[in-house]
Parts: sequence; structure tokens; C-alpha cells
Amino acid sequence: MANIYRVTPFMHVPDFESALQFFTDILGFTCHFRTADYAYIRREAAVFRLRQNFGDDGAPPGNRRFCYYIDVNDVDAIARELEPHIPHLNDGDVHGPVDQIYGQRELMVVAPDGNLIVFGQDIAVARD
Repeated sequence: MANIYRVTPFMHVPDFESALQFFTDILGFTCHFRTADYAYIRREAAVFRLRQNFGDDGAPPGNRRFCYYIDVNDVDAIARELEPHIPHLNDGDVHGPVDQIYGQRELMVVAPDGNLIVFGQDIAVARD
């Protein structure tokens, strides 16, 4: 039996409350534990540990590059869930779903701190 069953990355954020609200209200995660500057959030098998970034003690703010990738069975279902929230996000903060040449259908969402959250679904790819 396998011993490792989940990876839960820490996401250091400059505005903890905004990040927590984004994940729970926009992306549908549930907060299972929180303190004033830390939260354990989960949606099905995807889990993050949000941590308030104080000065230079954490990671730099996100830079809109691939950072957190969540594999899903139906990326279009995630896009439909996100649709009513898009007007509350900045222009350009949602891209996709789009089929990529490397065999993934992806929906990319920029979090308030600039971290890129990508939902990806395996798709068939024509091979030469």
C-alpha cells in the first residue's frame, strides 16, 4: 500500500483575507482550519496551506507564472462554476479552457496576489 497520498503546498500571500476569500468564494475550496494568519483549505483532493507573508519571511508575491497545477477530470465543469465570478476578477485573470499541444486542456486563474492556479485535464493528443 502506498504511503504518500497528498501534497499540500504552502502559498505565502501578502493579503491573507483576500486569498482566503478568493479560494473559498471564487474557487469553491472549503476552509477546514484557520488562525489569524494561516488556513488549511481543501477541495476534494486539492489542498493548500495559505500563510500570511510578513515582510521578507515568505515567498515573493506571485508572478503570473505556472505555480500551482490541479489535475481534474472535467476542466469545463470548473469553468462553468467560475463563470458567475469572472465579473469580480480583474480583466485577463482568467484564461481558457484551452487545449494545449502537450495534451492538457487548461483553465488558468490568477489569484489576487499574482499566483497562477491552473486546472488541467488530460486530453488525447495526435502523435506524429
